[in-house]
Amino acid sequence: MYIPREEHPNPQWEREQWQNLNGLWEFEFDFGCSAEERRLWEKEQFDREILVPFCPESRLSGIGYTDFISGVAYRRKFTLSDTETAGRVILHFGAVDYETAVYVNGTLVGSHKGGYTSFSFDITSQVVPGENTLFVAVKDDVRGGLQPKGKQAHFYASSGCDYTRTTGIWQTVWLEFLPESYIKCAHYYPDPENGKVTITGQVQGKGVLELAAFWDEKKVGEKTLTVKEGYFTAEMELSEVHLWEPGKGGLYTLELSFGEDKVKSYFGLRTARFEGRKFLVNGKSLFQRMVLDQGFYPEGIYTAPTDEDLVKDIQLSFAAGFNGARLHQKVFEARFLYHCDRLGYLVWGEYPNWGLDHAHPLSTETYLNEWSEAVERDFNHPAIIGWCPFNETWGYWEDQEKNALLSSIYKLTKRLDPTRPCIDSSGNYRVISEVYDIHDYDQDTQSFKARWDGLSQRIQETGGHIPADDPFFNSAPEGIRGRAPFFNQPYDNQPIFVSEYGGIRWPDGSLEGWGYGNAPTTPEEFFARYRGLTEAMLQNKDICGFCYTQLYDVEQEVNGLYTYGRKEKYDIQIIREINQQKAAIED
Repeated sequence: MYIPREEHPNPQWEREQWQNLNGLWEFEFDFGCSAEERRLWEKEQFDREILVPFCPESRLSGIGYTDFISGVAYRRKFTLSDTETAGRVILHFGAVDYETAVYVNGTLVGSHKGGYTSFSFDITSQVVPGENTLFVAVKDDVRGGLQPKGKQAHFYASSGCDYTRTTGIWQTVWLEFLPESYIKCAHYYPDPENGKVTITGQVQGKGVLELAAFWDEKKVGEKTLTVKEGYFTAEMELSEVHLWEPGKGGLYTLELSFGEDKVKSYFGLRTARFEGRKFLVNGKSLFQRMVLDQGFYPEGIYTAPTDEDLVKDIQLSFAAGFNGARLHQKVFEARFLYHCDRLGYLVWGEYPNWGLDHAHPLSTETYLNEWSEAVERDFNHPAIIGWCPFNETWGYWEDQEKNALLSSIYKLTKRLDPTRPCIDSSGNYRVISEVYDIHDYDQDTQSFKARWDGLSQRIQETGGHIPADDPFFNSAPEGIRGRAPFFNQPYDNQPIFVSEYGGIRWPDGSLEGWGYGNAPTTPEEFFARYRGLTEAMLQNKDICGFCYTQLYDVEQEVNGLYTYGRKEKYDIQIIREINQQKAAIED
């Protein structure tokens, strides 16, 4: 049987004993969201089939239905051996959008809310040797305001910067077979300066935990300890120190053994922090040459058709002279982050907060739960250099409750992960942030440069302490002026990150398609605009990074450097030469 996306979905936590459940499943639309009440798992035959892990809106699923879908139901059989049922059987879902109920052999084994994070259930007591039946019911409401949707359209058709929706299963589903005592989780705290890594975690049961680190198959560290209370902390000295580096990667293999349980993982020796207005990786100044990546695919929508497609997007970005990406309004799959780790591709992790009505009292719980799950799942990825829980929080400047929410989520993020920087809200309104993050889509290269040169002058005049009512902070470019001050948090010598700019519309010679500003009429005009905007930041000694919008077109939004099908729109080598110029802030 054909199994799409057959590779292991999470190389950072991999066991040998697992079973991929991707492939053809029985499928039905459930527009009344009544599948559980109707005990649909008992139905003799479903209406159709679907190719998992692709959503029903996608062509790869075999369905391609793009109207609103309020509910779906899935069913499939799977077979287990006596050996596989002798220990614990764990059922994993990479991601399902949005509210999921899971039944095994007619028994509810668990539910989950959230369309972007992974979850699992222990189904040991529900399965039997031989044939078993898995049933999944999903509810999805992008218009209700109580679930985040990211860039999924909340109106019928894809329009502007919102695109085709995703409903139901969109990442790999798999089974894992564990002994009765096993390792639940682990966090890695690298310490490059002292040549060691601290590992914390949790186990089920009691026993001896063995840890071993390898570099290029050579053992360079080991630690053995007895775990009695479920939680453990181990400090491992490394006999060889190899730094994880941007553009190169560099990963240690980590083997964790607890009785019969064996887990293969990895870590990178890397620190990421801001110092003054500079961004430092392993203590070295680095200008963030980033590009916006929204994680959409023509045939699979949220789901990459193959593992190679995940790698290709990183390679296309490197080819254009970028060293990383803002992973925008989507929690990307763990497999993509693995490739970022091994290739040395810097990324900011972001939550898809668009669509969630933060004024509703129930939305806070929704947000807290899923954002915490995202940070927990992706904590160990060295490629992730920062967190961004919100994007463009329009209207917050008038609402003290929303201000408190931004502040609280920032503090929660720093508590969950004190090792990385955090931006409370990218663009527009901010309450508390260690980075001064700005979106500027001005298409006039002269006014763009004059504004940023003006900021540097004000920093010099004020010693870097600029009040929020400073005239400079009300010089919003067209498109923002009138809705809010361009900046609205006093500036106090924070690093400055222009995390969205450009977005130059290039609709392949026609005037159709969405983007920012008037479309250039020739490639030469495009390159002149791109050069002028980009060099204004590279030449500014107070700016530590930029993020160009965007890597590739997405449906009707045609401001990518590549087409939606990942083809070059113009000479990428010219883009690379512009991006690779030395930045004024770099050492």
